[in-house]
Amino acid sequence: MPDQTVPQARSAEDTTTPEGISRRRLLGTAGATGLVLGAAGAAAGYAAAPSSAATPLASLGSGRAMFHGKHQPGITTAMQARGHLVAFDLAPGAGRKEAAALLRRWSDTARRLMAGEPAATRDTGVARDAGPSSLTVTFGFGHSFFGRTGLEQQRPVALDPLPDFSSDHLDKKRSNGDLWVQIGADDALVAFHALRAIQQDAGTAARIRWQMNGFNRSPGATAHPMTARNLMGQVDGTRNPKPADADFDERIFVPEGSGTGKSGPAWMANGSYAVVRRIRMLLDDWEKLSLKAQEGVIGRRKSDGSPLSAGGDATETTEMDLEKTDAAGELAVPIDAHARITRPDQNGGAAMVRRPFSYHDGFDADGVPDAGLLFICWQADPLRGFVPVQRKLDRGDALSRFIRHEASGLFAVPGGAPEGEYVGQRLLEG
Repeated sequence: MPDQTVPQARSAEDTTTPEGISRRRLLGTAGATGLVLGAAGAAAGYAAAPSSAATPLASLGSGRAMFHGKHQPGITTAMQARGHLVAFDLAPGAGRKEAAALLRRWSDTARRLMAGEPAATRDTGVARDAGPSSLTVTFGFGHSFFGRTGLEQQRPVALDPLPDFSSDHLDKKRSNGDLWVQIGADDALVAFHALRAIQQDAGTAARIRWQMNGFNRSPGATAHPMTARNLMGQVDGTRNPKPADADFDERIFVPEGSGTGKSGPAWMANGSYAVVRRIRMLLDDWEKLSLKAQEGVIGRRKSDGSPLSAGGDATETTEMDLEKTDAAGELAVPIDAHARITRPDQNGGAAMVRRPFSYHDGFDADGVPDAGLLFICWQADPLRGFVPVQRKLDRGDALSRFIRHEASGLFAVPGGAPEGEYVGQRLLEG
């Protein structure tokens, strides 16, 4: 769980003006104080400095992300309250033709639902009273997809399988997959409605390989927008790349005209690579630690996320002093603290945009919670983003004693679909 800030504001690419609001959207936002298109904060998808005004809960349904655009939604969109991750395998005998038809159906359904409209066929009516609720649906291709569709020559080098890590205890049945779909929304019924529609659209072309459910704090639940907390109670993510950074696009998105280089062939232009990890938190062990010990594992104060090297007036964004020592001569931020190890300047500049969901899948017979983080990170090349950071964590992260990686996947997520196209069309029909 690298120490990087989670997006807090809606991207300019991911929202629309109130024109063309559907009847369902108006019904879903009746009584709201106005049409608020996402959480308050800086433009371009991330809050450099959180706004002092929270998004009223009554406006949650009015948030709308755009399906068509340069990038797919769900990457620079602000974190949503509910999430579903689902992977599919193509059915036996299904190939490129069936995959193209499926992506066409999925794209049409995603476009409709993200606009607050019902699905074209067999709409369940689950979300008929709600607005779009910032719904996003994002599609990706796994390594195995290309062999099953005869497109091996188009498989990006960056999609090569991830290396093994010492913290891995992976369940293969809940890892990888031919196709991956990420669904996020600020309303649970809207998110489930999209999940059900995507599953129904799969028809006989694909079958579910695995599915996971996650959640975050609802926008507007705090007095002002702030970095999310994870199930360990820690402020989770303080150093994400920001669009204002000169190298943001270079780190996160595959450039246009990339050809057949490391990041991917031309069809991946403006796309990104998603690493997905189900990370179980060993909460019983974690909660036995004192507050001081927990803060030492992370390297930041639990109350506000400020670095242990800073004074009492510090904030989450105060620069961490890695050399500062205490009266006993010990490093203020321990040498194996998670926040120290995951810093880009400690990993050759490796960075990624993290956009996770927490999860809780009940308790075992002994009352031990099956809970943790659905870790999702985005980068232009996993070998320059996720892999070097995870290797560093493997070599001595204090947090590793309290987490277990139980499932994993790597997916090529192409750029956004232009008007009149479906996601992946330039791969499947190119």
